[in-house]
This record gives sequence, structure tokens and C-alpha cells, in this order.
Amino acid sequence: MQNEGKLLNEGSTVENTAFAPVVEETAESEYVIEMRHITKIFPGIRANDDITIELKRGEIHALLGENGAGKSTLMSVLFGTYQPDEGEILYNGKPVKINSPNDATALGIGMVHQHFKLVECFTVLENIILGAEDQKFDVVLKKNARKKVSELSEKYGLYVDLDARIDEITVGMQQRTEILKMLYRDNDILIFDEPTAVLTPQEIEELMAIMRNLSKEGKSILFITHKLNEIMAVADRCSVLRKGKYIGTVDIKDTNKEELSNMMVGRNVKFVVDKEPSKPSDVVFKVENLTVAGKHKKDAVKDVSLTVRAGEIVCIAGIDGNGQTEFVQAITGLEKIKSGKVELLGQDVTHKSIRYRNTNGMSHIPEDRHKHGLVLDFTLEQNMVLQRYFEPEFQKHGFIEFKAIRKYSDKLTEKFDVRSGQGAQTVARSMSGGNQQKAIVARELDREHKLLVAFQPTRGLDVGAIEYIHEQIVADRDGGAGVLLVSLELDEVMNLSDRILVMYEGEIVGEFDPKNTTVQELGLYMAGAKRNDEALKAEAEND
Repeated sequence: MQNEGKLLNEGSTVENTAFAPVVEETAESEYVIEMRHITKIFPGIRANDDITIELKRGEIHALLGENGAGKSTLMSVLFGTYQPDEGEILYNGKPVKINSPNDATALGIGMVHQHFKLVECFTVLENIILGAEDQKFDVVLKKNARKKVSELSEKYGLYVDLDARIDEITVGMQQRTEILKMLYRDNDILIFDEPTAVLTPQEIEELMAIMRNLSKEGKSILFITHKLNEIMAVADRCSVLRKGKYIGTVDIKDTNKEELSNMMVGRNVKFVVDKEPSKPSDVVFKVENLTVAGKHKKDAVKDVSLTVRAGEIVCIAGIDGNGQTEFVQAITGLEKIKSGKVELLGQDVTHKSIRYRNTNGMSHIPEDRHKHGLVLDFTLEQNMVLQRYFEPEFQKHGFIEFKAIRKYSDKLTEKFDVRSGQGAQTVARSMSGGNQQKAIVARELDREHKLLVAFQPTRGLDVGAIEYIHEQIVADRDGGAGVLLVSLELDEVMNLSDRILVMYEGEIVGEFDPKNTTVQELGLYMAGAKRNDEALKAEAEND
């Protein structure tokens, strides 16, 4: 089964044929969607190179590949966001021309994008019905829409406050909003682009169950992901892309994680982090009785104290929305502190600026790479020196040394395998999410620092990139830095940490040695079912 579809790639390119988007349904075709010989070229890069993918009716078909392999581009071609330079798309066995997302919607194709397409100042309900409003005399009939959305929410377990504004809800809830948008439009072909990148382990399990139910109802799903466990758990078949080319399609029942990872990156990948026992030394970071106000009356972070020593990786684990975001934003200077104290290398930085922290030993890989990690309309090289352009290496007498910046950017992109169409001059917005993440990780690890604050550092990365980033974080630890890791991925928590702190409702409720605990035990603390105040009190007294 590995070479399924290869024969379709060996003929001459088929010319596009223009058809109306709505096509008569035929029961004869085994495939509801066929993308034949698709090629898409951007300046400096062939994103899709003669790719053929076939989607069966009612199946969950995973699309696997490294960051920048062309997965999202291929799905954007199917959804009408991009037009192919070569190739054709068949719907129920007949060629169609999909000129826009509206054409895709008319064919019953819906897509949840990796980076959500939501209006932040609108409510959840307004976002779901936007563009598909039921109107009478130019008045939107929200009552009917609310009823339909509520029924869908109940049916698929996608509970979310329909009256909450998008900028007031977690990324997990925003993900649910995007899925409800598709279901509201009665789409039968559902494209999920990295749907679990922003979800907690519990939410991922729920989404997997939802996808299975959708498949049983006859909906066909294309599922882009880097997570091999998810593919093995939920997919029927998997097609693999590498550097824009089609590698093969396999039945999940006939394969394993090792084979898939080898197909994806062209080599064997280690799934366990190799690291020596930590040798912690001096305290490089200390938080005392930190409290951070929430968006409403309730405090988001409540009286949290912790230390990070040089030579150790301390991980804060927890279900998303339990104060991790506010905690990290407070210690990095992005959020105001209500009370408490933050020390970096023995200095009180509680009220210091972000730049002061950046230039005095702190590196920060942020949770939201778009809001806090990159200036999306800047080039890659400009983003690489956002916190360093004023240093002597990159400026002379107040004038930017562009050659030095280009050389530095090229060095980092080569070292961390950051792929982009136009190299250092690529606009960050045009890069894939995974390569945007790798650019941030490269910049923050390369800067002079004694503390690395890393919030979901491998979010959206493929297994090969995750392996490399984990190695770099361990090397950072072994080089004498302290690492404060915040992760929602329990595999990452267990593999990378030297100490684990569990945060629940803004409080640290337990501390664990990863060698002496289990994922199940951590889960109980993350859910608030257990807490270990005695151990935390004893540690505080020792500090």
C-alpha cells in the first residue's frame, strides 16, 4: 500500500478544466475528492511538485510531512485559497474548478486553518454564522442560528459560550468555534490543518472522538498533523509528503510510527530524549508569592512561588487555561503583576521592562508566535535580530549593518533548518507555522541568556524538528542555563523535565520527579482531583 497513487504521478500533466463548482453527485466513484498532479510554485520554492492525493468517502485521511513539506499549501489549493499551476481536482469523479473558498463551500468542503480565521471583537456565534447569515428584511435571524449551533454543539460535544467574544476565550475554545463554523455550513468534506496544535491532551481525545463520529456519519476528513500517535489512533490511511513531493500512501493498520517517521524525514527518529541527569547549581530565577489579576474579578495566578537553578529543566504542566499564560506573561514583562516578586540572577526585575529582561539574561519562546514572537510583515532576517539590532555587532554609529544581519540570519536558518522561499528576505507571514516557530526557537536559544522561558517550544513542529529542538534545550541546560518549560504535551513534559510543577486554577498543586511519577498521576493533579500542599510547603521552607 505504500506506493498507492504512484502510477498517477507518472503520466503527463493534466490541464485544468473549468467547471461550475456544483457537480451532480455520482455514486460510482470510490473517491469523493481526487487531487491529480497538483503543482504550486511560489517565488523561490516549488511548494507542491506533481502531487496526487485521493480521499475515500467516509474515511479519515491523514496528511503527514515535515514543516514546509507543502501540506497546508495543498489543502489551500483544495479549499480555493490558492490556484494550482498544474493539475486538476475531481469531485465525485468529475473535474471541478475551485476558484475561491466560496466555490469550495458550495461543494461541501470546509477547512479549519492552522491559524484561525476569526474576528476577535465578534462573539463566538457571530463568527460561526459570518458569511452564512440567515436574514429576513436585511435583519440577521440569530435565534435560528443559535438553535442550530446549540444543537451541533450538543451533538458533537463542542461546548463553548456562544456570547463570549473571541478575544476573551482560550485557544482551545477558538478551535471549537472553527469546527462549529464548518458543521454549521453542513460541510461533508472537512479539512483539519494541525487541529490539535493548540489543544490540551483531554481536548485532543475529545476531538479524536468527534472525528470518528463525523466519519461514521459519512463525512470525509483530511487531517494534517505532525503527531504520529494521533495518526495511529484515528486515521484510516496516511499520505506522506517530503519537500513538496509525494512519498507514498499507507494503510494505518499495516504501518507503525517508526515507518511513518522514516517516510516523513528520510531517516530514523528517536522518540525518547537522551540526556544525562541534571546537575543543578545556583538559583538563576526566583518567584515569590506571585499573584496576577485575571480578566474578570478572579485572580488568574494565586500566590505562586518557585525557583529555577542553572543546569535544570523545570516544567509547569497543566490543562490550558489554568493560569500558565498569565504567569509567563507576568514574569517576562508582558503582563502587570498584582503582587509578589520576580528575581533574575539575583536582581529584582518585578517592574523592569521587557528589554531589560532580554538584555540581562532572559530568553523567551512565547506561547503565541504571531502576537508575541514575530512581526509578521517583517522579513525573516529582521525578526532574527528584533532584540539585538542595537548591539555593536549589528549597528555602527546608529546605522544598521545589513550585511551582518543577513550573515547572522543565514547562520541561524541553516543551523535550525528554517525553510523559506526567499531565504533571509522572506516575509515572516508567508512562512509555514512550523518554520515560524523554528525561527523563534533559533533566535531565543542563540541569544546570550541564563534563563530560557519556553512556552510550548515545539508546538506545530514535525518529529524531526522536535527531536532537534529537544536536543538543543538539553544542551542549553548542560551549558549552564536554567530552563522554565511550560508544556501541554505530557510526552514532552515526561521526556524533557528534571522537575515537574503542576498548575491548577492559578496555583501550584504538586511537584514531581519525572522518574517517579506517571502520566496518570499527573492527570489527577492537572484536573484538580489531588494536590500536594505538604510537599510544596516543605520545599518552600527549604528554599
